[in-house]
Amino acid sequence: MARARTMGILLLLAVSSGSAAAYAQTGAAQAPDPSGFASGADVQRQVVQMLGEMKADQGFMWRPLVRDGATVAAIEIWRKPGRPALHPAEAEYAIVLEGSGTLVSGGTMADPKASKPNLVEGSRIEGGNSRTLGPGDVILIPAGVPHFFDITGDRLVLLGIKLPGAK
Repeated sequence: MARARTMGILLLLAVSSGSAAAYAQTGAAQAPDPSGFASGADVQRQVVQMLGEMKADQGFMWRPLVRDGATVAAIEIWRKPGRPALHPAEAEYAIVLEGSGTLVSGGTMADPKASKPNLVEGSRIEGGNSRTLGPGDVILIPAGVPHFFDITGDRLVLLGIKLPGAK
């Protein structure tokens, strides 16, 4: 009886091993995962690498983290305030990863000038709303809305995504 049980266990292991090998072979033929993915460790590694590459007087750095064609989720590191900006055809979605700052959005942009195909920059925002930013905060700025990030600590780190604006 013990010998029959041992033979049964060996047979089960042999069949299981064959199934695993067959699964591994068919799994390799499956289409790749269409979603982009970056682990928390990947995000932290990229932030540390970017901070190490930034020059002492550099106020901003942007680098893609994951992408799907034109759609990009990128790490943005702000050490100095940028210029007030708006994106006519794209909404901006961001999550604060580190640091602190202030978001000024809405109102009217003074002295607007197109600096890139989907970027208009100005000298200041008149009549905007101010919000204090910290880790975990979520931001959604609709297409065409002026906005400006002020930095209140040594840096503000965002995970930012541009999305097509509503039609």
